[in-house]
Amino acid sequence: MSRLSLILKGGAMGVAEVIPGVSGGTIAFISGIYERLLNAVKAFGPGLIGVHRREGIAGVWRALDGGFLTLLLAGMATGILVGVFGVSWMLEHYPPLIWAFFFGLILASILFMVRRIPQWRAGEVGLFVLGAILAYGITTLTPASGNEALWFVFLCGAIAISALMLPGVSGSFMLLVLGMYQFIIQDTLKGLLVDFSLEKLLVLSVFALGCLAGMMTMSRLLSWTFKRYRSLTLAILTGFLVGSLNKVYPWRNAEDWLRDGTGQVVMAADGLTPEKILSEVNVLPSGYEGDPLVLGAILTCVLGFLIVYAFDRFGPRTD
Repeated sequence: MSRLSLILKGGAMGVAEVIPGVSGGTIAFISGIYERLLNAVKAFGPGLIGVHRREGIAGVWRALDGGFLTLLLAGMATGILVGVFGVSWMLEHYPPLIWAFFFGLILASILFMVRRIPQWRAGEVGLFVLGAILAYGITTLTPASGNEALWFVFLCGAIAISALMLPGVSGSFMLLVLGMYQFIIQDTLKGLLVDFSLEKLLVLSVFALGCLAGMMTMSRLLSWTFKRYRSLTLAILTGFLVGSLNKVYPWRNAEDWLRDGTGQVVMAADGLTPEKILSEVNVLPSGYEGDPLVLGAILTCVLGFLIVYAFDRFGPRTD
């Protein structure tokens, strides 16, 4: 696999993780690096001390698949920056186009995943349905009010990174459900990039530690299930993708917004728009409150579908 290819795949994962409803794990699956990523992440742990004693730094680097992780993380960091500034602007001004692109991408991913399951027995079908129901249920949850205490920031990091590693379950959407998306992504991450402060750095560091703890736990669990129950694991993960389609449907109208103690809608700094949407309802393009951009949405949906097809048909495999 070329270095540029890995960086681009990492970039796509980074962009996906900034968008509530889209999973970086989905991108890893599509691009064929999911299981290699799990194995690399699983290597983090106390066992590295023994590896270092026996084989030195070079052995640790090999155990971590260091070249692979370095390029992927470099791409993810770039993708997160693009997502925080560029994709956020697209979501604000042309949301149907972004959502349609990811709808097509995930739809094609489902077909891609179904083909990788050798046979559909009762267990596979049952877990597929269960995964779809669970993911759909997550997408309908009402966001909580959040908590800026550091212990909760740590917990949110562990939950978000665990969701990142599950195709169809978005880490950023879990932050939204926990009421922490605005605080972590906009106020802290974006705020730190624009106006550095030690307080924001502390919050981001605690969040990163939570991510590390969640990553080490979830990677081991998923790696274990893949080794012993590969077909069943693929089935439930495919169900997750199906259930997540509800969250990336292109035409959704706001149904409720963040409110203060008196029941009044909390407005953004401009005083003209609500601070945060709490729930939305799917509608037909004709009922969309805004420009539905139907032709553009169809084209971007097809583009997302074709990208997955290209990955599957022509891309190098690593898992």
